[in-house]
Amino acid sequence: MYDERFPGLRRRGFLAATSGAAALALVGCSGGTDDKAAAGSGTPKRGGRLRAAFAGGGASETLDPHLANLFADVARAKALFDKLADYGADLSAQPRLAEKWESNKTLDRWQVTLRQASFHDGRPVTAKDVLYSYRRIADPKQAFRAKASLEPIDHDASRATGERSIEFVLKRPTAEFPNVLAAFGAYIVPENATGFDDAPVGSGPFRFVSFAPGRSAVFRRNDDYWDGAPLLDEIEFVVANEESARVNALLGGQVEYAHELNPTTARAHENGGQIEIVRLRNSAMQAFCMKTDRAPFDDKRVREAFFLIADRQELVDGALSGAGEVGNDLFGKGYEYYAADLPQREQDLDRARALLKKAGAEKLKVTLDTSAVAAGFTEAAGIFRDQAAKAGVTVDVKMGSKDSYWSDILDNGTLCCYRSGAMPIEAHLSQRLLTDSTTNATQWRHKDFDALYQQAQSTRDKSQRAAVYERMQRRLYAEGGFLIWGFADWIIGTARTVRGVETKAPANTLDWARFDKVWLA
Repeated sequence: MYDERFPGLRRRGFLAATSGAAALALVGCSGGTDDKAAAGSGTPKRGGRLRAAFAGGGASETLDPHLANLFADVARAKALFDKLADYGADLSAQPRLAEKWESNKTLDRWQVTLRQASFHDGRPVTAKDVLYSYRRIADPKQAFRAKASLEPIDHDASRATGERSIEFVLKRPTAEFPNVLAAFGAYIVPENATGFDDAPVGSGPFRFVSFAPGRSAVFRRNDDYWDGAPLLDEIEFVVANEESARVNALLGGQVEYAHELNPTTARAHENGGQIEIVRLRNSAMQAFCMKTDRAPFDDKRVREAFFLIADRQELVDGALSGAGEVGNDLFGKGYEYYAADLPQREQDLDRARALLKKAGAEKLKVTLDTSAVAAGFTEAAGIFRDQAAKAGVTVDVKMGSKDSYWSDILDNGTLCCYRSGAMPIEAHLSQRLLTDSTTNATQWRHKDFDALYQQAQSTRDKSQRAAVYERMQRRLYAEGGFLIWGFADWIIGTARTVRGVETKAPANTLDWARFDKVWLA
């Protein structure tokens, strides 16, 4: 189907998110294009409508911020609504509707003070709105994305202590509670709000104008926004599911912002092309996932051998077309608490062969599950198969279904392609590496490791907490199940008239899709 105003935008199907935990946060931090090109220079100019093209979710799309799942959902939600906190470029929690927060000595009660802010209908944002929003998300009958993130909160015991103050009572000590406030999908809506698609009321930088699911949404500047009125008069989110449609619409002047472009497109249009290319560096974690609870990867010598088989630069160059950086078998490069002092691992085939010999796995054969479910997966599998052969390992690449890949590889198989996007390192540890984690794809289950996580969470001093996280990462570096070979760039295209696009913001963080700070030159 075509939109007559945007004949270049085909609206066929929808670009599915990758998986439960890895579905959305696909980009990382630090770096970018020439700041002058992307962020612009000169005096910001007020006025105009910016049209932004995203892949969407078809006729089932909703503006209910607690159901936000795709990038388009999140971009629309953050234009209309606010959270108590949001993630900065290093994935640390930054205050938003929450002006400040403070814990008791045992880290199981947190006082949160709201800033003065108003909803679009003029009502002030109060503690009652916050409690209603969080209890709505936590409803056991619903499947809201932020439910798992809000799990540490005892919603019945938490209470308003004033019009703009809340006491959150927690089920256990939680040093990183501000991460909960910044959680994906944890938006604040007015008390008792239910319907969101006809006339949603939020406290965000833009007010609702119109919404056609699977086609477009138009929002107008909120002059009373607590963080300053946007420069744009209006923002229109246009759905274009295919990358080629987004690029052609950008080149044809039908949109001014195109989300999620591929490396080939970026190379073709960089350095003085018709459009500006914004690269968000060190983005999605790219990995091979080894099941540590079964042969052959229940032997840590085999896991170390696989770490040493990987030529990471070759994988980045071949699977990501060079649009990325090498990894070092740890999640969250550049994020808060990342163990950056560990030596960069290099390919060492002689050492790998010696380790395999000691493990009695000289002529090892292993199946590597992959799928076209994510860019670069099939290419990475083929490259690693050839690298492994040089160490005497036979890798049989098995293609899986795009529709069921993520559920298929969670508990099955022994080795698979994997990716994950931006989240705090603390969240990665809790979601993926604890004994009872629901997305524990490496089957890493160690009670002493769990105990270190609990120790970190109950450690009030930040430097001491960082030291515990470093101990955990050193162990994963030595014997974990994630062979993290790279971090992919996330690529955005804009018209040359667009200014103010942040070049260092991972997707789903505060300054990604921050259209209240963008202007048209």
